Amino acid sequence: MIGIKGAGMTALAELLTKQGIVVTGSDTEEIFFTDSILKKLNIRYQEGFDAKNIPNGVQAIIYSTAYSKEKNPELAAACILDIPVLSYPQALGMFTREKLTLAVCGTHGKTTTSALLAETLKSTGIDPSAIVGSRIMNWEGNALFGSGGYFVLEADEYQNKLAEYEPFCVILTSVDFDHPDFFSDRESYEQVFRDFVSRIPKHGVLVYWNDQSSVVKIAESATCQKISYGFLPGADFQINEYVPAEMGFVFDANAPKQTFQVSRSKQSLGTFQLKLAGTHNTQNATAVLALCVHLKQDIERIRKAFEKFSGTERRFEYIGERYGALIYDDYAHHPEEIRATLKAFRELYPKRRLRVIFHPHTFSRTKAFLTEFAQSFDVADEVSVLDIYGSAREIQGGVSSLDLVNLINRFIPDKASYVPSEKDLVAHFEETMGRQDVIITLGAGNVWEISHHLAKKTEKSV
Repeated sequence: MIGIKGAGMTALAELLTKQGIVVTGSDTEEIFFTDSILKKLNIRYQEGFDAKNIPNGVQAIIYSTAYSKEKNPELAAACILDIPVLSYPQALGMFTREKLTLAVCGTHGKTTTSALLAETLKSTGIDPSAIVGSRIMNWEGNALFGSGGYFVLEADEYQNKLAEYEPFCVILTSVDFDHPDFFSDRESYEQVFRDFVSRIPKHGVLVYWNDQSSVVKIAESATCQKISYGFLPGADFQINEYVPAEMGFVFDANAPKQTFQVSRSKQSLGTFQLKLAGTHNTQNATAVLALCVHLKQDIERIRKAFEKFSGTERRFEYIGERYGALIYDDYAHHPEEIRATLKAFRELYPKRRLRVIFHPHTFSRTKAFLTEFAQSFDVADEVSVLDIYGSAREIQGGVSSLDLVNLINRFIPDKASYVPSEKDLVAHFEETMGRQDVIITLGAGNVWEISHHLAKKTEKSV
C-alpha cells in the first residue's frame, strides 16, 4: 500500500489485515495519528519511497490518489509488474460490492454522520464494518470490522471517487461547490453526486437533506425510495425543536450540548440528546435516525447511542484548558463549515471571547472562495490567519493569507491579523489568553499542532 498512512488507506489496511491478508506499505516520515494504528496491527511499513520497498511475491498494489507514477518511484515500478495495481477508491469499490454499502456523501458532515451511523448500528446489534476519514473517539482508530452484512462508508467526492463505489443506501448531507482544483465549476461538481445517487438500486434508499435546494434537485436523479430530513416543513423526518446548551466556564465532556425533537409524518419520535454542538449536527443525527428507522432499528437503542456518541477527532474537539481559556480544534476548511462551526461555538459560549486561529487549506480553494471565507468569521471576536497550507497537487500562488486578512478587515476593521510565524503566534496567545477566552484552531492542515501546544498536550516545538 503506497501512502499507507492516509486515514482511508490505514482503515482499508485494517480491514484487509482482519480478513487474513498480509499487508505492507510505505509513506513519508511525517507522523500521523495512523502511525500508532499501523503499529498496533503489526503492519510493517517503510518511511520514504523506493522501488526496493515492494516485496517479492506481492500479489497486488494499492496506492493513494495523492501519488502518481510520474512522481512516485514505487508506483512507477508497480505499473510494470504483472499484478493488479489499484487506486484507493478502486480497492474500496471492491468492498462496496461485497456487503450492503451505506454510503455517506456530501460536501460537509460526512465524517461525523458516517461515524454516528456506524456507532448507532453497532449499538443496535447490526455489527457493521466501516471506514471513516478520522479517528473516532469511541473506537481505537477509524475502521470497524464487523460480522454483519452492512458496510458504512464515508464516501468522498474529490477526484470523483464516488464513481468507484456501489451503494445500497446513501445519505446526502449537503452540496456546496468545493475542490476547485479538480472540478471546473459547480455544475461538474454537482454532476458526480447526481451520477452517484442515480446508481442506488430501486430496492435501496436515498436519505437527503430537505433544507438545501441543490440537494433536493440532485435527489431527483435517484430512482429508489427517497426519505428527506431537515428543519423545513415537508421533510419526512422533521426537526421540530432545537435547544442548545450553554456551557459556562467549566468544560464537561459528558454534558449534552443539545436536545432536539423529531417527528415522522407529523408523529413525534420524541426528544434526542447529543454531546455534539450545532444545528449541523442535529441534521447529521436526524439523517442517521431516518436511515436506521428505515432499516427497522429500535428507536430507544438509537436514542441511547446518540447520547453516548463522543464525536470524532478534529471535529469540535476539546483539547484542554490553560490559564482558564478553553482550547478546541476543528477541521473546518470550507466557508460554510467555518460558519456552522463558529455559530455552534457562539451558542455554547455566548458570553466568552471567541479567538480563532485559521489555517487556509490550498491556494485554489482560498482563491475561489476568498469573499466567502472573509464573511464566514462573523461571530468570531478575533481571527489570526496563518500562511496558506498548499497542496502538492497545485501550482502555488495567486492568493495570499494577507489578501484574506485585508478582506476580513474591510468588513470589520482590525478583526483579523496575519501571523506568518507560528512561534510568534503561540507566544502571543500564551501572553494574552485567559478565562474569558475560547480558542479555536481551524483548518485541514497541521494547525491542530498549535492547539495542542497551547494546551501543553505536546512536546513538539512550534
